[in-house]
Formats: sequence, structure tokens, C-alpha cells
Amino acid sequence: MSKILVVEHVPHEGLGMIGQALSGFDLEYMRVYETGKAGESAEGYSALIVMGGPMGVYESDIHPFINDEMELIREAIKKDVPVLGVCLGSQLLAASAGARVYKGGKKEIGWYNVSLTDEGATERLFLGLPDEFPVFQWHGDTFDVPSNAVNLASSDLFPNQVIKVGKRAYGFQFHFEVTAKMIAEWIEINAEELKAADIDPMQILKETPEKIEGLHRLGRAIVQRFARLID
Repeated sequence: MSKILVVEHVPHEGLGMIGQALSGFDLEYMRVYETGKAGESAEGYSALIVMGGPMGVYESDIHPFINDEMELIREAIKKDVPVLGVCLGSQLLAASAGARVYKGGKKEIGWYNVSLTDEGATERLFLGLPDEFPVFQWHGDTFDVPSNAVNLASSDLFPNQVIKVGKRAYGFQFHFEVTAKMIAEWIEINAEELKAADIDPMQILKETPEKIEGLHRLGRAIVQRFARLID
């Protein structure tokens, strides 16, 4: 059975529906919130998944594991090990490939539409899917597209939403893994952040029931196609 390394940064930003879609794989977890450090080798793993978290890529002085993770991602890319990064994971992927990660003009939190670029419309992870779809967002940082990457999707607020680095490394700025329970938990945990950003949590909760199933259909399709890349 193929073994996948999953890096988690905080307890409440786990795999969500990604774990369900990868039920046939051996998942090994690296929980940096427990150890304070990340391993530096992708040896022995068939894929690498890097999840989200509240820290910034530029905060390696506070979170030393960030540099270790970027070395891990670079090794995976060099060895052509499939990589899937979500939110912070996408930013770490971009930084690992030499791109800048920085604070955006405003925070993108809640339900937003994302549109595929011309490159995204022909990408194997998105073939047959709509050109535009609603996704769940929770971020303020963004990234430039690395020189060896292409941008596959964009939103009105942030043009770089999904990047493909090399042949099999993908970074998703949005959260397609979330469940309704996770969204409610994030709202409770991050109440002060929402207030400071003048974002209405009740509006997010109101939109969730009508959009979450579509997000899960999208997420399952993405993960199933990503799984086909795993040796």
C-alpha cells in the first residue's frame, strides 16, 4: 500500500474530506504542533500532503519548522513525488519553488467563486469540471507564481489560487477539504479575526449548507485524480 506523509500545523486544520477520499492509502501524520519540528526527508513516501495553518511562511524565526518543511517539499519535487498543498501548504510550495509569499490587500474568508485559467481548463485535475465554482476561503496571505509553475485558477480578490509546480506538485489556496463542522469550529476559534476583518460569521454559516456538497464533489474529484498520480 502506498504511504502518504501528511503534515498538519494545528489540530483544527486536518484532512477533512481528503482523508475520506484517500481511505485506500496508508496515511502517516507529521503533526508539527505536537513536536515543534518537521522531518526533512521524503524518502519512503509515495506522496506528500501539506495542510493549512495560521502562521505565515515569512515567520520562520517564530516557527523554525517552516524551513524544514520547505526542504521536505523541495526534496519531493526533485524526486517527482506528488505534492498537494492546501492554504499554508500552497504558500509553502510556492516559497519552496522560489516565489514570494506576502500579506494580501485584504482577507478572503468565506465563500467565494474561483475561475479556472486557460491552463487550468486543460489541467488533468480539473478536466470535465465547471470553469467557475464556489469554494471556501480562509487566508490573508498570498504568493507569486514561481518561475517553474503555472497558475490554474483565480478569484476576484486573489489572482493566484491554484499553482502547479513541475509535473506533480499542486498548491490550492482555498480549502476544499472543509466540512460544515470544521467551518463552524474555525468561526468559533477565530472570532476576533473575523471581527477585525469586518466579516459576518452568520453570513458564512448561512451560505454553507447550500454550497458544502458542491465543494465536496469538487474536492473528491480533485483528490481522486491526484491519487492517480501516486505510484
